[in-house]
Amino acid sequence: MMKAALATTALVFALSAPALAKDVVDVADLVEKQGPAVVNISTTKLVKRQAEGFPFVIPDEEDMQEFFRRFFPPGGHGGPMQEIPARGSGSGFIVSNDGYILTNAHVVKGADEVVVKLIDKRKFTAKVVGTDTRTDVAVIKITANNLPIVKLGDPTRLRVGEAVAAIGSPFGFENSVTAGIVSAKGRSLPAENYVPYIQTDVPINPGNSGGPLFNMKGEVVGINSQIYSRSGGYQGVSFAIPIDVAMEVVDQLKSGGKVSRGWLGVVIQEVTADLAESFGLDQPRGALVAQIQEDSPAHKAGLQASDVILAFNGKPVDASSDLPRMVGLAKPGASIPLQIWRKGKVQQLNVVLGELPADDQLAGKSSKAFSRGGLALSELSAEQRRALELDHGLLVEDATGDAARAGIRTGDIILAVNNGKVATVEAFRKAIAAVPAGKSAAILVRRGESSLYIPLKISGE
Repeated sequence: MMKAALATTALVFALSAPALAKDVVDVADLVEKQGPAVVNISTTKLVKRQAEGFPFVIPDEEDMQEFFRRFFPPGGHGGPMQEIPARGSGSGFIVSNDGYILTNAHVVKGADEVVVKLIDKRKFTAKVVGTDTRTDVAVIKITANNLPIVKLGDPTRLRVGEAVAAIGSPFGFENSVTAGIVSAKGRSLPAENYVPYIQTDVPINPGNSGGPLFNMKGEVVGINSQIYSRSGGYQGVSFAIPIDVAMEVVDQLKSGGKVSRGWLGVVIQEVTADLAESFGLDQPRGALVAQIQEDSPAHKAGLQASDVILAFNGKPVDASSDLPRMVGLAKPGASIPLQIWRKGKVQQLNVVLGELPADDQLAGKSSKAFSRGGLALSELSAEQRRALELDHGLLVEDATGDAARAGIRTGDIILAVNNGKVATVEAFRKAIAAVPAGKSAAILVRRGESSLYIPLKISGE
């Protein structure tokens, strides 16, 4: 009887296994077939630093240089300026047999030399074709032909819980393979408005950046980009850029070296449950317009502060974080229908999008409202204060430099600096001006329905 039951169970598994394994490859087979198209990337950047007069040679590795900077600071009597090579490493993968390679923008940013090493030990000096810091995608090119290439998949078909694997060079250990599952999809990260990240528990460490994330069909579904860590190493939460998002910018990078994006010209914030109730919305959804930039496409289209954008080009805006991606993917000059909620009613508007200014152009507008530390601020209107139930506060229009590194986001409300309330931009500027370079100010921020303190370290740049 027991043998019959075991035989029946074995037969059931034998019959169901092919159905479960349809189009699914073994991880070892995946590595054997796709591994040759994954590359190791080494970068060198010459950095001018003052000679410290150490009785030993400082190692070239960037992490060791950081160690000596931290524990052996300059004594104020250093030697002459010297160019010291700072070296870094990352990963990438070949997408065309004539040598085009995808990686992260932060892997090759500012590099004076980029060297690509293939699995067969061949080395090539690569040219950086273009980078897009907003999606953290870069295209580089080596002079070679008949190269192995990866197969691209569809990340929209990924399911939470689905098995995935990564190939890369963590800590310089080339062609290392790790595996895990998809933990979540469509994640938004601080200061990252243009990428709906794939969250996984695949072990990712420094050096994995820019490498491919594979599904179990052997297809690339993402570019491994970031980890969430308090130690600097893997702690169970990793993020990948969906490959379809990356490929949307690749053609523009290959043709012109940069990416053109649509621009609306609004400052938005999340619609909380309390705000939805105050505006008469049936549920928290859409993107609340907190401010309209002058002479922007939004201004010309008639958008107003306190409007809630419910749909963009026929697609629902479920959360405020959805809107920057939608606008960014649209072409400058396109006429886009908007569905908005205004004074308790749904209305329709059309907007002709402009072109999103480059990062350096945005920074160049600092005379308008950017403060020391990298914050562009505006004072809350009476209507905004009523909606937020606040008697003071400053709206963050943009965060760059020190502020972006600290984690302050566009749409945050700054309430205090070092426990001193701030109600005007000038008050904030005076408070920040009193913070010495290299020291931090405690910034009290209202974000959604909660408040938190964020340490803003002033670099002195």
